[in-house]
Amino acid sequence: MGPLDKPDNLIGFLENSVANFPERPMFGTKNARGVYEWATYHQISRRIDDLRAGLAGLGVGRGDAVGIIANNRTEWAIASYATYGLGARFVPMYEAELPRIWRYIVADSAMKVLFVSNPEIQEKVKDLVGQIPSLQSLVLIEGEGPGSLAALEAEGRRKPVSMIRPGADEIACLIYTSGTTGEPKGVLLSHGNCSSNSMAGVAMYPELTGKGDVSLSILPWAHSYGLTAELNAMMYLGGAIGFMESVKTVVQDMALVRPTWLIAVPRVFNRIYNGLWEKVNEEGGIARKLFVMGVEAAKRRRELKAAGRREIANELKFRLADWIVFSKIRRKMGGRLKGAMSGSAVMNVEIAHFFFDIGIPIYDCYGMTEASPAIAMNASFAYRLGSVGRAIDQVRIVIDQSMVEPGATDGEIIIYGPNVMKGYHNKPEKTREVLTPDGGLRTGDRGRLDDDGFLYITGRIKEQFKLENGKFVFPAALEEDISLVPWVQNVVIAGENRPFTVALIVPDFLMLERYAEKHGLGHDIRALVANPDVQAMITEAILKILRGRYGNYEIPKKFLYLTEAFTAENGTLTQTMKLKRRLVLERFKEKIEALYA
Repeated sequence: MGPLDKPDNLIGFLENSVANFPERPMFGTKNARGVYEWATYHQISRRIDDLRAGLAGLGVGRGDAVGIIANNRTEWAIASYATYGLGARFVPMYEAELPRIWRYIVADSAMKVLFVSNPEIQEKVKDLVGQIPSLQSLVLIEGEGPGSLAALEAEGRRKPVSMIRPGADEIACLIYTSGTTGEPKGVLLSHGNCSSNSMAGVAMYPELTGKGDVSLSILPWAHSYGLTAELNAMMYLGGAIGFMESVKTVVQDMALVRPTWLIAVPRVFNRIYNGLWEKVNEEGGIARKLFVMGVEAAKRRRELKAAGRREIANELKFRLADWIVFSKIRRKMGGRLKGAMSGSAVMNVEIAHFFFDIGIPIYDCYGMTEASPAIAMNASFAYRLGSVGRAIDQVRIVIDQSMVEPGATDGEIIIYGPNVMKGYHNKPEKTREVLTPDGGLRTGDRGRLDDDGFLYITGRIKEQFKLENGKFVFPAALEEDISLVPWVQNVVIAGENRPFTVALIVPDFLMLERYAEKHGLGHDIRALVANPDVQAMITEAILKILRGRYGNYEIPKKFLYLTEAFTAENGTLTQTMKLKRRLVLERFKEKIEALYA
């Protein structure tokens, strides 16, 4: 089989890049000395060949399910492409997941083989073999001897098996949604879904050619965003991926990997932005003056450009700040960034402008797992800040106003295209709820299209609520803006059928500890959160952001400050950091009631 020009399957991505760029670096992993070691496309393809044959020896064939519980790593990619090459489907799971969710996914997917990253996870799932009839083998990634990945690759090396090139409609992966309500739903994504989505996304950024392009892997591949936008897209381009060691080392890792492109979410950039302001405010003096001058000059420069004008004095101010201050920020981020994609929520426009101004453009995108996931993207050649861009190639967006209040200018976003999932695994009723008879996908999101086709997200159909006065509130927009306050880690807005809205606030405990240290308030987090002065300070910072942006009826009148963070471990967040709203509201029901008493 020769390589394909425009593959409609993921194996075609692998074939093309291995044939055309065998010696290019593909994956980089930090070793014990803190140095990145890189494996080439040729080296990785050899391991994929070996593991594919090893899986075939375990009885894996067309249509079978192969799962993995692991964070992003070289072996994750090898296992996925070895599975595709047998016509089987890959089922990824998170390491930081509840064991009952693992059990559910293994049973629901009828999984035959399960890869696990380390002995600790192996110990937690070992009894599933024997308890779940379909599961025949566990394979340990970090280990040696019988039952290890190394042994399976060695066995495959002795008995090679040819690679299958799957059809576009064959299932490539079964990705379980985070389950913000109820049990997770398995989304069936075909090779055509996945390959068309990656190719359409890459086409939005012609500056990405693959040659010399590197990303730093931050988001999990167990989610369709990281899988399609990073792993599969870089495989298609012939680019490289370096793995961050941990969230704590991401800045140092960025300087070592020197990425040309990032796949991230607004929270990453919000933290960088807030951290920069915190640092310059602490330093004060000339450093702060230069930073502020640069930010103001950049804003003025932008306004002048929009009016077709230019001021030499302002240009000199900007260039001075760029030379002394902004260039240092770019160097800390590796010094080679052409740009970044941001998904899951819309970037704050002010923060987006800042990164554009300093030479690191961030492009908002929109999607969902059921759409493989990309639906709309801001392109490097056509973007509009505040929007999530225009529909990607071959995708059509329709705004349905049948589910919204009369007179609304927005409606539910329905999409059509080759990215629409095949359905939910084992859930025909759930599938019928979201797939329209004419092949559309109901997203559950509200949005509007401008005259140029740019899409603006306005809320969630199911999450919107009415106040007593009949006015609608869209909590997600309020929550996104409140989360920009440096003192706030997370927030939930409540108020359905009530006279006013209230906010549940999880403070940023690290920021509070620094504040307490400066003001001699002790280290008891509970006491800090309960301190009326601390609460008043955070409340005022929140109101400052909301006033003028929202109607008076939307702005919370009362605040509940919490001492426990929302996390995946305590069940209040999904693995992709999405809020389990109903669970949070139920958990704090009595305290919310007290706010209205």
